[in-house]
Amino acid sequence: MAQILLVDDNEPLLELTGRVLRRAGHQVSLATNGRDALNLVQDKTFDLVITDLVMPEKEGIETILELRRKFPALRIIAMSGGGLADPETNLKLARHLGAVHTLAKPFSSEEFLAAVASVLS
Repeated sequence: MAQILLVDDNEPLLELTGRVLRRAGHQVSLATNGRDALNLVQDKTFDLVITDLVMPEKEGIETILELRRKFPALRIIAMSGGGLADPETNLKLARHLGAVHTLAKPFSSEEFLAAVASVLS
């Protein structure tokens, strides 16, 4: 069982992916933007952060950069449906900046759990 922080401004997707992770036996904390996520990481230890890239308040790329600077060993999965840019462009940048795995939206529950298992193993 891992402690996972899930970050996405799409609240229905956030709730759904949170349920998928809980059913798989993980402890899950939720945040709707990068600023709130960074506040949570200050107060609690996480094994994994899964973050969307296009969000209000603090974008996922900014969040990844700050997490890498403050918590270099923290594992990060980035996910994106695109926004103004092609999702692959955003995901490639996220991987370059420290995400250990990326997911293009939409993805299946199976793909999501396989990515989480891969990163946690």
